[in-house]
Order: sequence, then structure tokens, then C-alpha cells
Amino acid sequence: MNLAAAANENLAQYSNWLVYSSMAVYTLAFFAHIAEWVLGGRSKVGRTAAALSGGQGEKAAAPAVTVRQKDGGTAVLDRPKVVTRSAAGTRDVPDGPGAAGHDAQGDVYGRIAISLTVLAFVLEAAGVVARALSVQRAPWGNMYEFSITFTTVAVGTYLGFLFAKKRVRWVGLPLVTTVLLDLGLATTVLYTDSDQLAPALDSYWLWIHVSTAIFCGAVFYLGAVGTLGYLLKDFYEAKVARGEKTSALRSSIMERLPAASTLDKFAYRVNAAVFPLWTFTIIAGAIWAGDAWGRYWGWDPKEVWSFITWVAYACYLHARATAGWKGRKAAALALIAFGCWLFNYYGVNIFVTGKHSYAGV
Repeated sequence: MNLAAAANENLAQYSNWLVYSSMAVYTLAFFAHIAEWVLGGRSKVGRTAAALSGGQGEKAAAPAVTVRQKDGGTAVLDRPKVVTRSAAGTRDVPDGPGAAGHDAQGDVYGRIAISLTVLAFVLEAAGVVARALSVQRAPWGNMYEFSITFTTVAVGTYLGFLFAKKRVRWVGLPLVTTVLLDLGLATTVLYTDSDQLAPALDSYWLWIHVSTAIFCGAVFYLGAVGTLGYLLKDFYEAKVARGEKTSALRSSIMERLPAASTLDKFAYRVNAAVFPLWTFTIIAGAIWAGDAWGRYWGWDPKEVWSFITWVAYACYLHARATAGWKGRKAAALALIAFGCWLFNYYGVNIFVTGKHSYAGV
């Protein structure tokens, strides 16, 4: 083995060590996020709303309001009415305080979780760079490399939202959980030793097409988390509006999340923002296919499911612009669209034979 090959092998081993180290730190971040949710208390807003509405659907009386009249007497007004639904399909519900619940101890654990997530992100990103240096190419030649890059970009996008002062810390727990599951699958089932690309894939279009596909997937994932959160919070708000009781655990969790309308807007905005880039991804892939295989479109399974995903997200965005398809119906379409993207990510690459598949990884 010559010196160059030995150096590349050492870089590959160093990359693996960095990825495993990031998994260890992500695990610590996971437990810190759990501590934030468990130890964070209910906010003043939540306690006030519960008092005014009599708790979880109970009809307990709230404090009356006493006012002084001009003649020196007093009058007692009815207790203020809590508005939980301002119109059909909408509710006047404030955002929750976040996982910490305005609790100092919970907030400390939340900050620790974010700090650990940043450290894990740096370690994993360094692992991706080391993998690229070990093979002298973009680190997206197989499912293992795609997975470690995807999780890195997903976490980086989330941290970018936090850096921009967006209130998305609630995404931390589901994100870190998903990252750990994806990295666990990548390092155990999908792992592939460093190797060179097939001649058809050795092109500058690899940097353009695959990098945009990875970024789109990361943003679509955040949109799916927001959509799922919207559905859970919407059902909870509707149940409270009907005066039905809910468990203390469910109330504690739901009252710390943003309002359903906020989660809905977040999911819609990130999906709408990245959809044009997904369109460009498909176009770039077609141009690359023309250079590599002499045809722009050949109904390869990956091409077909990329187009199906595009159609699904186009239907979702169109539904959001149609009055009769807002809310839960549109959210269901968004989850179906992300399901198409997931199948395109795992199913086509592993189980379907085609020019893009990695069957037998």
C-alpha cells in the first residue's frame, strides 16, 4: 500500500470515529432535551388560561371583576370569556412558551441540549469532510455517505433557524431522535467502505444535483415535523374548545408547543420556500442524465418517484391556496408528499433496481 492509499484509509477511519463521536454527543443532547420537557413547568400563560377556563374542560368559576362606579358603589362584572375559536377552522390561542415552559431549570437543560447539538453537528460535519477527503470526491456516492450528509444538513438547517432567532427549539427533540435513528441505520446496515464512483457519476453535476436534493430533503423533513406537530396541536385545541378533559401529561406537552396556526404557517412556509429548489433539483438531474446516459428522461424509478414527490408537494401548495383544502386536509397531503420523498430516499435506493439504486449496500 502506497503512502497516498494509507493516508486515505486513515482519513476514512478518522471519519468513522468522528461520526460515532457525534452519535455519542447527540445521545447526550437527546437526554438533555428530555430533561427540558420533563423538568420544564407550565407557563404563566397556561396557568392563567387554565384558571379562566376552569382547567381542562371543567366549569369552575374564574375570579369575578369588581369595578367602582361614579356614585361610590361597586358592581361585579361577569368573568372574562376566553376565546378559543374565533371562526370556523381558526382559534385565538397564544403560542406556548416552549419546552422549558418558562422554568429556569428547564431552560438550562434546553440550552445544554442546544450546545451539545452544536458540538455533535461540528463533529459529524468534520466526519463528512474527512470522508470526502479520503475518496477525493463529493461524499455522496452511496447510501451511507448520503445519510451522514443528510443528517448533518438537517441539523445545520435547524441551527440556522435558531441563529436567525426563530422560535423552533421545540424541533430539537424529534430532530435529534431522528438523527440518531438515521445514523444508527447508516453505521450498521448501510455502511460501505470508501470507494471511487462509477464513471457515469463522476461529474461536477454530482455536486450540484445531489447537494440540492440533500438540502431539499432536510427542509422537507422540518416541514413534516411542523405538519405533524400542527395535527397534534390542532386536535388538542379542538378538544379543549369542546370542553373535554385531557390528561395532565398531554396538556403539559401541548401547552408548551406553538399554537396550531403557528405550526401550520411554519410547515407551509418552509415547504413553499424549498419547493422551487426541488424543481431545480429534478431539472439538474435531467441535465446530468443527458450528459451521463445520453437521455434526459428514461422513467428510471428514481426519476419517477422524484416527479411523484414534486407532484405531491405541488398538490399540497395548491391545496393551501384553495379555501376548501386548508387545515387538516392540506396537512395530510403534506405528510403524503414527505412519505413519497422518504420512499424515494430509502425504498428506491435499496429495494428497487435502477440506475440510481444502491441495492446490496
